Amino acid sequence: MFFTTLSNFIVFLVLVGIIALPAFFLDLFYPFSHKICVKISDYIVRVCAPLIFAILKTYTQFRLTFFPDKKQELPEQFILISNHQSLLDIPLYMVFLKGRNVRFVAKDSLSNHIPLVSPMLKSHGHCFIPRTGGASVGMKRIDAFSKRCLENKWNPVIFPEGTRSRNGSVGKFYSAGFRRIADSTKLPIVACVVDEGYKINDIRHVVENMRNVNYHVKILKIYPPAPTKEEQVAILEDSHNLMEKQLEEWRK
Repeated sequence: MFFTTLSNFIVFLVLVGIIALPAFFLDLFYPFSHKICVKISDYIVRVCAPLIFAILKTYTQFRLTFFPDKKQELPEQFILISNHQSLLDIPLYMVFLKGRNVRFVAKDSLSNHIPLVSPMLKSHGHCFIPRTGGASVGMKRIDAFSKRCLENKWNPVIFPEGTRSRNGSVGKFYSAGFRRIADSTKLPIVACVVDEGYKINDIRHVVENMRNVNYHVKILKIYPPAPTKEEQVAILEDSHNLMEKQLEEWRK
């Protein structure tokens, strides 16, 4: 157990080393040049994220399982909804949907004081929802985010649970943010599911459990645009059920 944890820790340090230099320059240039920060963030998404998962797969028993069926059926632009288990869900989807320019709705606490993560997410135009200030503040940010997505051909990603699951179960889906994006963009909706991210949902568990993880991601269903509240709520209910069934099947 000791040597396994030590080996995991060494691999973790290697991963930190991979992102340390781009993180340094991202923090350095963020106050001065948005254009440079976008280029650094693009490099992190294109190069660093796949490399991190490749190293984990090569030097530990960490596994990354992508189910490619339905990827060829993805529309040019779409809204993606998924369950949420780990902060690594974000780079996971960046790798799984490489080349599709995904942008995430995230909690506001990720926008400040987190090296690499905060300046990268801000320079790439992701959406941050505050926990305080009332619903109107969050809706205004989502409206601006939806407009950016349409203008830049980005694919918005939202986790309707609103927080990470600590035990891997699919929590209650909240509809407000998703419905606002669906209303604003009129895009098709793609339901995906991830699993085993909850085993590595913080740094301690990354070090301890990376050898015991088979990180799954799968596209479950592609829905047409949903212009009405009833259709949007029905999609959330249906996708929630599909996610639960898929998790149950994977865990048999």
